[in-house]
Amino acid sequence: MKDFPMVCVGGSAGGLDAYIRLLQHLPPDMGVAVVIVNHITIAATQLHEVLLRFSSMPVVLITDGMPVSPNCVFIIPANRDLHVQNGTFQLEPISKPRGWPDVITVFLRSLSQHWDGKLIAVIVSGYDGDGAAALCGIRAVGGITIAQKPSTARQPDMPQSAIESGCIDFVLSPEDIAKEIVGIAQMQSDTVPAPSDGMTET
Repeated sequence: MKDFPMVCVGGSAGGLDAYIRLLQHLPPDMGVAVVIVNHITIAATQLHEVLLRFSSMPVVLITDGMPVSPNCVFIIPANRDLHVQNGTFQLEPISKPRGWPDVITVFLRSLSQHWDGKLIAVIVSGYDGDGAAALCGIRAVGGITIAQKPSTARQPDMPQSAIESGCIDFVLSPEDIAKEIVGIAQMQSDTVPAPSDGMTET
């Protein structure tokens, strides 16, 4: 059974800056799987090569059937929908090949249905609002939702759409998102108290 925390970091335009700032502040042994779901699909991704220089954890490109493991950063390949089932990643042809992709939403919905461990959904810099439609579902299963503080994002549309969903627990800079993830990972209880006002901003 897979019961360690899973962090999904969704972004697109300007997301590289956020990914780097986040990964630079995550330790190598916190017992969490980090999945970066970047929804730009015009070319094959090189994120697994670029981000390796900034992460203390291994960074790998997801292949179909790959087991999910903690203390690793996983990168979605271009032009694929990503699911998780029975502790492994499942890749499928992208279900929305035209217009703005919804690969973040697809993966978050899969997590809310098929992942037993703690869920942390993070929405960072990007155009459009991919991911926002799935955030309430993450909270409904006891997950934590975080949006990058728009003033720290190179493209604030995506985190702003997440905030406007009404289902965001924290609004933070990438560095503070990392601190929050580490804090959640260190907690022994399966239940993390939600902010009293529904949103905390620093």
